[in-house]
This record gives sequence, C-alpha cells and structure tokens, in this order.
Amino acid sequence: MSQTVLEVLGSQQQKVGIVDCDIHPNFRSPADLAPFMATRWQQHWREYGSHLRQGLSSTLAHPRMTPGVARADAWPPNGGPPGSDLEFMRTQHLDAYGIEHGMLMCLRPGGCDERNLDFGAALCRATNDWQVEAWVRKEPRLSAGITIPQEDAAAAVAEIERCAPDSAFRVINMPPRMLEPAGRRKYWPIYEAAVAAGLPIGIHISGVPGHPSTGAGWPSFYFQEHHANAQSMQAVVTSLIMEGVPEAFPTLRFVLIECGFAWAPSLGWRLDKLWHRMRNEVPQVKRPPSEYIRKHFWYTTQPIEETEDPGHLREIIDWIGWDRLLFSTDYPHWDFDDPNYTFRIQLTEAERRAVFRDNARKVFGL
Repeated sequence: MSQTVLEVLGSQQQKVGIVDCDIHPNFRSPADLAPFMATRWQQHWREYGSHLRQGLSSTLAHPRMTPGVARADAWPPNGGPPGSDLEFMRTQHLDAYGIEHGMLMCLRPGGCDERNLDFGAALCRATNDWQVEAWVRKEPRLSAGITIPQEDAAAAVAEIERCAPDSAFRVINMPPRMLEPAGRRKYWPIYEAAVAAGLPIGIHISGVPGHPSTGAGWPSFYFQEHHANAQSMQAVVTSLIMEGVPEAFPTLRFVLIECGFAWAPSLGWRLDKLWHRMRNEVPQVKRPPSEYIRKHFWYTTQPIEETEDPGHLREIIDWIGWDRLLFSTDYPHWDFDDPNYTFRIQLTEAERRAVFRDNARKVFGL
C-alpha cells in the first residue's frame, strides 16, 4: 500500500472492541504438554516422535517458516518462541489493539495428521487441556478451539463430547487438507457431533496428508504454495456441498480461516451453472450451491485481498454478506494484519461493528 492509503486507513481507528478470530498459541517445548499426557505417550513422543504422511515431518523446515513463521518483533523477552508467552501476548497484541476477545487456533502439535491414530488422539487431548489451563483460565479474553484427530471419527467425536460442555471451547478445529475430501461420509459423525454440541467447525489452513498441495502436483515456488491455501478451501466447500453435508446438517456452520474470501462469488457462480446442467447427478444438492455458500460458511479477513479498485472489495463483500465476515490478525505470524490498516475501503459504523466484533460474537456464542 502507498503511504497515502496507509494514512487514510490509519485514521479509521477502532472505536469498538475487536474479536480476533485467529490467534496462534505456542508451547515453549513439548515438555509443556507432558502434564496432560499419559506416561506411555510421553515416552512415545520422546522415542519415536511424530509419524506424518509426507517426507518432511514438519513444514517448519521450509525457509518461509523460519524463524517460527513469525513477525520479527514477536519473540518474547523470556526467549521462548513466538506465541508462547501469555504476558507478552497481552502487552503486544490484546492490550495494544483493544482485543475484546481472541480465538486460539493451535497448529502444533499436529495430532490431526498423525498416522498413529491413538497417538494423534492423545496429542489432541493434551493440546486441548493445555490450551485451557495455560491460556483460557488465565486470560478471560481468550477462547479455545477443540483440536480433533479427524481421521479417527470415533475418537474425534469422543473428544468433542468431552470438551464441548466446557465454555472455554467455542469452535471445533479441522484442517482442510485431510486424507479424503471433507464431504466424505467418514467425517459425517464429526459434523453430527458439532451440531449436537452447538459449535461451529473452524477450518484453518493446515494439514499434511501426504497429497500434493495443488491439483497439478507439488508447486515449484512458495508463491504457489501460499496461493494454494485458497484453492484448498474451495475444494473443501465444493466437496461439502456436493456430498450433501449442508442438506444433512442444516444448522451446521463452517468458519473458513486464513484463506481469503474473494474467491467465494466466482465459485458460487460456476457451481450454480454446473448444477443447473447436471443436478440429476447430485440429487442430494437440492438448491443452487451458491445458496449453501451464503448460508453455511463464514470467512475470516486475513489475508485480505487487496483489489486494484477498492470498490471491487465492497462488491465482493456485498455478495458474500457483511454478516459473514469475521476479523482476524493471524498473530504472531509474519503475514499479520493490523486492524487499523486491514480494509482499503471506508466502512460505515455498522459495517465496522459487524466485521470487527458482532459477527464473531454471534457465530462463536461469545
């Protein structure tokens, strides 16, 4: 952005509290999770580590993930990794930006990606308990997401049923990159459990299932890898609709996190066109796909698209619905979005309240 645009946007200082729908906590070392794991699984982690579905056991090996996927100023004074110090997060983020509430999105450890399903379930359980004890109980402005081993639907349902009664949890987290497309029947028990719990499902960019990140194979550049985040989410939305998930679970809500949102209108248009021509193949899709997109899906703002004409951004949001957009920063990661400079368009006070606070309050039941 030009300095002139930044000056204009910077004048739109927040006058309402902000709900940040994507904050990443981190642990200083695996030892932080030890109190929440059975002795067997502590030993397993020490001796065997993770067993994921691709050659590189962790995407942290990628140059863009070094150091710590983080802003240069996000390293706490105590020497821990970014996102590992609650007091520093309070000072640098919650207090500095007037964050009224923050939704924690745990990306590590990746229990959802484990080939050893029992160990994956143990990692998810420990992560959930650690979030509550280390973060939510100590900071009432934070809420946790239930991490689940989605490839083991029975274990995932059990974890949802264990955690959902605790108001510390406000969302169920799943990765978009799973072993199978998100709409497949193997995942339906999870969706049924989400409906029973009254919680939305948050789909945050992540997952290492061993499949290439694009339909054309592994990309040559990180530029392509980053853009593939949006492609992954389009595939998720398409699969859910085509397999009939919204019809089967009419009250189920999905929050799509860290994937942009400008692709939603064109996806809806293309699916509608094909549905009118081939709807007899998918009788479970009883309405135009764009209607399901408008009813069942919400989007976080980061990383927000910056259109050549700012007016185009408003047109996109008009199609999606101003009640479908939730503000997020991605703190403490390097592509953090400052709430004072997120939008290149002037927002009305009603729009600002909706996007920065009220929509999230409603979706997450805050």
